[in-house]
Amino acid sequence: MSFGVVMLCHTALDRAAQVARHWARHGCPVVIHLDRRVPDRERDGLVQALTDLPDVRFSDRVACEWGMFGLVQATILAASRMLADFPQVGHVFLASGSCLPIRPVRDLERFLDANPHTDFIESVTTADVGWTVGGLNKERFTLRFPFSWKKQRRLFDLYVRLQRRLGLHRRIPDGIVPHLGSQWWCLTRASLEAILKHPDRSRYDRYFRRVWIPDESYFQTLVRQVSHRVESRSLTLAKFDFQGRPHIFYDDHLHLLRQSEAFAARKIWHSADLLYQTFLQNAEHAPRPAPNPGKIDRLFAKAVQRRVKGRPGLFMQSRFPNQGRGGNQSAAPYGVFEGFDALFQDFRPWLAQAVEGRVHGHLFASERVQFATGEAVFKGGLSDSATLRDYNPRSFLTSLIWNTRGETQCFQFGPSDVQEIAKFIAQDPNAMVFAVTGAFAVPLWRSGRSAHEVRGEVARLQKIEADLIALVDSPESKARMRRWTLGEFLENPAEPLQVIVDMLNPRVRQRRADLPRLLPLAGFSSFLQDLRNQGMQPVLMGDMPETLDSLPNGRAPVMSQPVE
Repeated sequence: MSFGVVMLCHTALDRAAQVARHWARHGCPVVIHLDRRVPDRERDGLVQALTDLPDVRFSDRVACEWGMFGLVQATILAASRMLADFPQVGHVFLASGSCLPIRPVRDLERFLDANPHTDFIESVTTADVGWTVGGLNKERFTLRFPFSWKKQRRLFDLYVRLQRRLGLHRRIPDGIVPHLGSQWWCLTRASLEAILKHPDRSRYDRYFRRVWIPDESYFQTLVRQVSHRVESRSLTLAKFDFQGRPHIFYDDHLHLLRQSEAFAARKIWHSADLLYQTFLQNAEHAPRPAPNPGKIDRLFAKAVQRRVKGRPGLFMQSRFPNQGRGGNQSAAPYGVFEGFDALFQDFRPWLAQAVEGRVHGHLFASERVQFATGEAVFKGGLSDSATLRDYNPRSFLTSLIWNTRGETQCFQFGPSDVQEIAKFIAQDPNAMVFAVTGAFAVPLWRSGRSAHEVRGEVARLQKIEADLIALVDSPESKARMRRWTLGEFLENPAEPLQVIVDMLNPRVRQRRADLPRLLPLAGFSSFLQDLRNQGMQPVLMGDMPETLDSLPNGRAPVMSQPVE
């Protein structure tokens, strides 16, 4: 047989026994290292389950702590036993107890027979590694790591910071260049013997005992000293998430695994009965689709992106995205209207018909949420309670957009509303903000109070609106904004309204002839002049049309003409 298998096991020993039997049944010698922390009773059960297989052996046991030298020592013990007991072995294939062969054993045998002098081990220099997580790359080799990252996290972090602060550095032994790579390799007998019998091995072992995660660097580094031909890749499929933790394969990954070019895969869920049955019992005769590793890479890249960013607009208890990773936008485009409801009598029903969407009132009014048809509870259980909304305004808005996907949502917003949501709207690329600046003064004028009485309120609202406009207009803003001063809008209201319809519903090709009814505005220009006379400068209104006060109902002439 051209290769033997070394298995590092510590859990799910019934599955490890199945896999070891599969390898041995196809003529592969197997040496198993069992973590010393596994109870003797479980160890005896595994030995008993494999006692009928003469080519299955067990190596001496050491405790294996993740990130520590014990995993390297376990590999050395098992590999030494393999080389000593099975002189016919040409390659040694390293696997874990949760690895599963996903291609026929004969395929791997033929592949290794065709490459008798090639070592298959991922091995790249620290300068070229882009997958390390946690900030430790070359520092793995220049600092000391005597503490367990999993069991002594505080001591681990404190000691790293202390070494950095004091400028302590370990000297890398002469003659070696640190390399990193996957723990799961397949080495030739010659290279493995050269590593294990190297005259400087004791010095290398002392050095690597204080390297962090040495099972990803010990053989990967030393093979470069002894090998004549290294192919820097692993024959085992292993995928990792953005935190460096391995993905687990389940039964529903069967079709995906069958498209892999790899010969084994890890980590396999111990209860994935379909995977174990398919690959251990039917692998030799089952038809295999053409390999498509690109599809596998794309799928896992998409999974990482979904895990990091989530689905835009979906905020759940189990996945609340980090602000620095993106994914904090809404699920669909929506319209924000500022000032329009202060100018028109029937703006909301007109807009709902024009854009074929749902048009709400002031969702962020201080008293209560004004849903489109006055509901107390909206889709998804959203309450009209201002208190509940203001607990997390961003989640309120994104939930509303998520719950109504496929339907355009619009709402009114203004300086009288709760402003906490403004920053999110400005940063949301799905937001389309349409503003008629200065229109907030119209309701105050229509209240019948004098300019002297409302001067302070107008000044306050103008300051809030100016801040909002500056926020949405800032270079960091991602929202799309169209704004007009009140004077510009009243000169020809039809054109801005058509712009709004085109942006919110580009499917509508005909220009609308019916327009909402403008409120009577005769006398408003005089009101603005009174504000100026009181010492308050209304800067956001622009220049009012000269004909505004001369019209009996304040309607601009163009409003009565159909739009062509």
